[in-house]
Amino acid sequence: MSDFGAARWYAVRPAGSTKPATYRCPLCGGFLPALSRHYLVLPEGDAARRRHAHARCVTNARRSGRLPLREDVEPRRPGILARLLRR
Repeated sequence: MSDFGAARWYAVRPAGSTKPATYRCPLCGGFLPALSRHYLVLPEGDAARRRHAHARCVTNARRSGRLPLREDVEPRRPGILARLLRR
């Protein structure tokens, strides 16, 4: 999972699965039952590389700066009105 940690930014969203599965959290390496409260973490928004992570691990990683979101890394693109007025 070194590819997971090499991303410049991540998208994080709540996971809602009723599938009886167990995942391994990429942040702590611990087991994660699918029915527990957790998040999907997508490196650079790529759904093919998504991983399930403990809610506590995501919170701790965000606080320590190890899990930057896109808006933390890339400036927001100006809206359509701002782009039109620049012409």
